[in-house]
Amino acid sequence: MEFFKNGLHILYAVILAVVSVFTGEIITFIMLGFILMALLTINETLKKILKKLSAKGEGDE
Repeated sequence: MEFFKNGLHILYAVILAVVSVFTGEIITFIMLGFILMALLTINETLKKILKKLSAKGEGDE
């Protein structure tokens, strides 16, 4: 499953790269890449926190 997630990230990057080459917006591609990486990292961190809180909550009952 982890490989599939990475595959999707690569697919997103390729799509952004193709669009940026056709439009001539290379800097925009780089900035969108940074934003996408930051959002994906935040999303994964929040999922880990939710998983830990859920596991802690199950033990309390």
